[in-house]
Amino acid sequence: MSNDKILPFTGKDPIQEAIKQLPADAGALYSPALLKRLQQIRQQDPAQFARIRQQAKASKVLSMTEFDRLTAILETEDASSGSSLFKEVEPWPEVVDGAELLDELSHTLRRYVVADKETLNAAALWATFTWLVDVVSVCPIAHITAPEPRCGKSVLLTALGKLAYRPLQVSNIATAALYRSIELWSPTLLIDEIDAFLAAHEDARGILNAGFTRDSAVVIRCVGDDHMPTAFNVWGAKALCGIGDIAITLADRSIPLRMRRRTSGERAENLRRSDTRLWERLQSRLARFAQDNAEAIGQARPEIIQGLNDRANDCWEPLLAIAEQAGGHWPKLARNAAMVLHGLEGEAPSIGAELLADIKAIFNQKSTSKLFSVDLLAALVEDEEAPWAAWNRGQPMRLRQLADRLSGFGIKSKQLRIGLEGGRKGYEQSDFVEAWNRYLSSNTPSQSSTPLQANNHVAYSDFQRSTQCDPVEDKKSLQATNDRGCRVVEDKTPPLQKEAEKRASTEDNDGEYF
Repeated sequence: MSNDKILPFTGKDPIQEAIKQLPADAGALYSPALLKRLQQIRQQDPAQFARIRQQAKASKVLSMTEFDRLTAILETEDASSGSSLFKEVEPWPEVVDGAELLDELSHTLRRYVVADKETLNAAALWATFTWLVDVVSVCPIAHITAPEPRCGKSVLLTALGKLAYRPLQVSNIATAALYRSIELWSPTLLIDEIDAFLAAHEDARGILNAGFTRDSAVVIRCVGDDHMPTAFNVWGAKALCGIGDIAITLADRSIPLRMRRRTSGERAENLRRSDTRLWERLQSRLARFAQDNAEAIGQARPEIIQGLNDRANDCWEPLLAIAEQAGGHWPKLARNAAMVLHGLEGEAPSIGAELLADIKAIFNQKSTSKLFSVDLLAALVEDEEAPWAAWNRGQPMRLRQLADRLSGFGIKSKQLRIGLEGGRKGYEQSDFVEAWNRYLSSNTPSQSSTPLQANNHVAYSDFQRSTQCDPVEDKKSLQATNDRGCRVVEDKTPPLQKEAEKRASTEDNDGEYF
């Protein structure tokens, strides 16, 4: 390489020389001429540039992160623009009808992907959303999932990559490369085998979560030799593909696209052999639709979908805005897809909600208002199909683990007296009412999947109600009867559930005394 193109190095500190040329209130650290000089030296004489960099570090005028960024502008111009990775798309020359475009997208996906129509309609809306990510305030994740391999997950991910804006499809990516890639290129990130990826890079989950809303789409990392805290923008569309469920924090920010293995009678065309002109045409039409409708979609505030939780409604906000702007039957199709996909999602409650539901069923089954902790736990682990029987690495859940789980809902054990037994910790039914109302949906079964059986005193206090009169209130002290020689009557409050009240009022009294 010829040295005549390199500006001579005079030995003067270039940082200090630059400062002398700047006015006192200037925010810039370099003049354009000096910046160009440093970029040229960096490109043509790395050794000389290393000496200059050392001078810059010693001067402490700026961080090495900032120094490297400024001097690398020309060197990485092509890379930062992503010109080698992403093909520029020429918008369609004519105005695009939104409803027809979405119909075409859904129909095209159906040619190559076997899935329910709601999944394909949601995928078509999400692919359109990637072209409008700069004008919306919520960035939902597309979560492609299936219970088993060979259900077409990767096929749908690849198809979305052929439709999305600036697609960057990867099977694995280092955490540091993840946030740098998003800030550098603003791609639509498509990650396959997300289950394996998150198992190896747990800290990447926070980066993916952070990009859900524009206000929170920033992560701070220490970079450079001096470990300078630096903000990285992680705003951008993301699609995750994998087997089974993902972390609840990610699932909560996602549009669920559920896949299933096709039957012998279901057919799909080979995506790998598809005509590239088909996808180029669709991308061009998407570009034109986004160009013409970006302002309207960015300002849209669609009505929420009744029955969906707040986070699910947030996820669907940009997709509903697109559907309403497109018009035709798409507003109805979009809302139907949301209710079907998230309705299915509601059938798989979180582990905490499942615990609350099982405890509610146990209180109903036993028609009691109080349970000792050991008895409640015994009833929980009695069901071998429930997770509690193998909670502790194949062993039953422990009392401490039960207490920890319930404490997260503000429920704590207390000293109880049930019948003649006292001085043991347990729970009252009233302790759970608020949590049941907050975390169990109206359609959550109040009974477990195990049929109700006579308890035969298993995992339950041996003391039953001794009279047919109204139950004694908890606040009243236990009294012995005057004429029957009964030592004590169990203190009980009426069960809160109507079913329990009905059962309590009709159960036979055997007249047993203690």
